[in-house]
Amino acid sequence: MSDLRIGIIIGSTRPGRKGDQVAQWVLSEAAKRGDAQYEVIDLLDYNLPHLDEAMPPSMGQYANDHTKAWAAKIDSLDGFVFVTPEYNHSTSGALKNAIDFVYNEWNNKAAGFVSYGAGSSGTRAVEHLRLIVSELQIADVRAQLAISLINDFEGWTTFMPTEQHANALNTVLDQLVSWSGALQGVRAAKVQAAA
Repeated sequence: MSDLRIGIIIGSTRPGRKGDQVAQWVLSEAAKRGDAQYEVIDLLDYNLPHLDEAMPPSMGQYANDHTKAWAAKIDSLDGFVFVTPEYNHSTSGALKNAIDFVYNEWNNKAAGFVSYGAGSSGTRAVEHLRLIVSELQIADVRAQLAISLINDFEGWTTFMPTEQHANALNTVLDQLVSWSGALQGVRAAKVQAAA
């Protein structure tokens, strides 16, 4: 088993959200690979209020316990799968808020995207996330998985993944693991240079 640690972040806290089903499926598929340690990160578990830190996140001077817990979790990971809904042609406010809480803990890591939505299967949310993560020095992989609420959920409630979904997810994970491993070396070199 690789020492890479990949967090699968559920990007919604909304009651009745679909992201938890999708994230658990991503975890079950990823666990078959053996190339990293995967875990689901649920924003609900961190109870982050609307950004309430006085200092900019780039300073790393976190005052609140919820921020420190979130920072420690993000810092412990080498890469991320963002499971995002599409709300009003973008990602959720809860995910954007969580991303904005910390800065250095995201740097020189990699991200892939699994989106879901009605009209465009969440692809517009991913386009916005790509802009956001680039500012955080996260390398986003090209491949993505877009899931239709209309076609891929039974009665708009139960996720029904197909072999096509699994194939697309594995392409995302192939790229994510490769970049996450490469960026481990980048972070190690920065630590060594600062020592």
